[in-house]
Amino acid sequence: MAVYGRDATVQEAWQLLAAGAPVLVEGPAGIGKTVVWRALVARARAEGWLVLACAPTEAETALPFAALADLLRPCAHLVAGLPPPQRVAAEVILLAATADEVIDERAVGAATRSLLAGAVAGASTPVLVAVDDAPWLDPPSARALRFALRRLAPRPALLVCSRTDGTAPAAVPLGLDAGPAGDEVERITLAPLGVGALHHTLRERLGRPLSRPLLARIARDAGGNPLLAIELARAVLRLPEPPRPGDDLPVAASIQPLLADVLRSLPAASRDAVRLASLLAVPMLDDLVAAGTSAAAFDPAEEAGLLTVDAAGLVFAHPAYAAAVRASIPAGIRRRLHRRLAAAVTDPDERARQLARCTATADAAVAGELAAAADRQRSRGAPAVAAGLYEQAARLTPPDAAADGDRYRLAAAHCHFDSGDYPAADAVAATVVDGAARAEALLLRAMVAWSTDDITGAVTLAGRGLSVVPADSRVAGRLHAHLSLFNDTPEAGRRHARTALAILSAGGDRELVCAVLLQLFFHEVRAGLPPRPELVDRALELEEGHPSRLSGTIPAIWWKAVDDHGRARARLHDMRRYAAARGDEPLLHEVLCHLGETELFAGRFAAAGEHIAAARELGDQLGSGLVGETWLAATLAAYRGDLAGARLVAEAGLRHADRLDDPWARRIHTQLRGFVALSTGRMADAAAAYGDLARMLAGEGIAEPIALRFEPDWIEACVGAGDLDEARAALDRLAGRHTRLPRPWTALGLARSRVLLAGAAGGDVAAALAELRAARDGVPADVLPLDRARCLLVAGLAHRRARRKREARDALEQAAVEFAGVGAAAFAERAQAELARVGERVASSTTLTATELRVARLAALGHTNRVIADTLFISPKTVEANLARAYRKLGVSGRAQLGAAMARLPED
Repeated sequence: MAVYGRDATVQEAWQLLAAGAPVLVEGPAGIGKTVVWRALVARARAEGWLVLACAPTEAETALPFAALADLLRPCAHLVAGLPPPQRVAAEVILLAATADEVIDERAVGAATRSLLAGAVAGASTPVLVAVDDAPWLDPPSARALRFALRRLAPRPALLVCSRTDGTAPAAVPLGLDAGPAGDEVERITLAPLGVGALHHTLRERLGRPLSRPLLARIARDAGGNPLLAIELARAVLRLPEPPRPGDDLPVAASIQPLLADVLRSLPAASRDAVRLASLLAVPMLDDLVAAGTSAAAFDPAEEAGLLTVDAAGLVFAHPAYAAAVRASIPAGIRRRLHRRLAAAVTDPDERARQLARCTATADAAVAGELAAAADRQRSRGAPAVAAGLYEQAARLTPPDAAADGDRYRLAAAHCHFDSGDYPAADAVAATVVDGAARAEALLLRAMVAWSTDDITGAVTLAGRGLSVVPADSRVAGRLHAHLSLFNDTPEAGRRHARTALAILSAGGDRELVCAVLLQLFFHEVRAGLPPRPELVDRALELEEGHPSRLSGTIPAIWWKAVDDHGRARARLHDMRRYAAARGDEPLLHEVLCHLGETELFAGRFAAAGEHIAAARELGDQLGSGLVGETWLAATLAAYRGDLAGARLVAEAGLRHADRLDDPWARRIHTQLRGFVALSTGRMADAAAAYGDLARMLAGEGIAEPIALRFEPDWIEACVGAGDLDEARAALDRLAGRHTRLPRPWTALGLARSRVLLAGAAGGDVAAALAELRAARDGVPADVLPLDRARCLLVAGLAHRRARRKREARDALEQAAVEFAGVGAAAFAERAQAELARVGERVASSTTLTATELRVARLAALGHTNRVIADTLFISPKTVEANLARAYRKLGVSGRAQLGAAMARLPED
């Protein structure tokens, strides 16, 4: 089983084990101790440790030495060398022989100690003794291990897991705190798992994800205990329909029979009081007394450990106890108890909940109370709870008040959407039938489709909404505003944005007007029109510190498009804090995706990887579809050298795009397909992919695709494939983009492409190389480090083909260093391959060889020997040897002086 939510714990325990400290992993049953134990055991084996392990079960406690035999079996080859009494004992334990006489338990302990000592002494690697669930050790095994471990020095690494009941610190098993290193025992108590880790655990065990609100409730009711969460989830999945936010989750089967016995033992008055208390969200004595019970009625239940009572109210000993009590109440009795409580409680929200549970037929007054309670919960930031109350209000709305029912259902759908439960939002919104409410419901369903990467569905649903409302209505303006977001083609997007502005500008809808202004700017740029930054400035003024959920990332998209990564980064981090402060996870997810792409463009691959991983994690929980996140991750992986994995993602993404007719997904994955083909030397395939992409964009009216920077790669592929006419056409396209909107990447791409074309055409590349140097010098090193390094790679190729070996080496060596600094392993490998074709320098006693120079340059940049070895595909020992020779030749004593010495090196 995979380890979810315990990575830090596993790492902490591993470091302690590696340092020689005994480790005790503790926690209640089901908290995940065995998962951690198995992960550590697997890592030890993978690291080449000798592992002596046993994992006893409850059923094995009656089998003497069962656990000890499992643990000592890898030491069987040492048995023959033991003294006779110990040898006999060990043979019996390992079932290698039968005893002719009674084995002295002390001989077993001694044999255990000798075998463990022999394992430690004879192993060339560390030894790990690992015991899972120590309380289930059969007593003879436990005593033998305790005996041996208390007397063993030096000890092997020790890993033991033990259950705790949470009431007090448990005794340390096996006497780990009484041996030679007893003071060093490290106790690691496993904390409850969070929602994210439980999401992965439940999906792996159950084979399907749960909605985020339901997952949060299971995590809460299970107390973060993965085993109990699994059982609760299984019980939920057995229900005919998912529980609403106000409903109880099923009770774990092992709890209810126990509680049933306790309840049967209580006096009738106490049982009635406990039942009433279990039906209240917060059991208060005043409410319970008003419902007809007394404080004294709870005394027997408190004595039984079922609950505790104080002056204000009572608390069940465990949340599952209250649920078990509720589950045991017959339906008729339960409705009568709810009615008693509804008449007694003073809190309006509690009264609404009680009314909902005792009202079986339509009742407009009750529906109104439920809707009012839902309004309050929604305003308090509890949309999942509010959604359930709105749905209950809709069910209790009489047929002659259908408009009210639609209004409640629409509100419920919005609450589901706000809580991240997209499937529920879509399902509830689909039941709304009234005119204006139906248009709003169709808009919400379109937002669900958009949030799950179904762009075609979003456009279709919003378009249906326009057909059911007056063309100049506020609802129509909202639909047009969203259609300007949903539409991928610039012309349609501009048309909807202009219409939305005409309708909404006079109405004071600040957020929507802000969003539409940004969308209008975005679509005008994509259409190839001159940018109007005043639209962005006006929108930012309207924000007043509250970015639009629809289009708030557009300023950052624009800034990263023009390579102003610092400004884009600052905007996105501000929005990230904004979204996190408000719990807006859909917005947070979008921001994380754009942060990942920003850092990818900026050549900050480590930061890009972190943001992309966070976006995938959150997107998985939200049900985003993971299209964009997976593409970003694959693009990063391709730069890092995982071209096979990136190719699989590209092909899967194109199948997805064809299945949903999603032009955006088709474009981004076509670009990825082209890049993978280019990077693997399949130039004709790459040129074909990029040609397809250009035709897609032309067909959709997108003159400026903003984030798609494919023309320089297209030109390189065409040159490599020998299609110079196509390369020149691609160069003209790139020049057009640069003329419309000059950017650092277009300047570098143009210069790089002109060198390639000039060389392929057999002309003099001197002028093109001069332009390339000027373009590279004009872009700061921290703006586009990958693009700048690719300029050096192209320059090195041009010099090599012109037989200028020194210039070729200089360019290629610096390219390799810069690629390594970025982490672009695929390009670094290409640079190394080209260097090999140039040939090594002629070395002298004071001149650095090519390898020494490359190693020294990377070391001067601060890279460790391991990173240098991985970058240059050599061993760490080779790195050390080359560094030692470089130090000697340069007259320095270490890395502290290396940077200055490298800067003084003369040109070859």
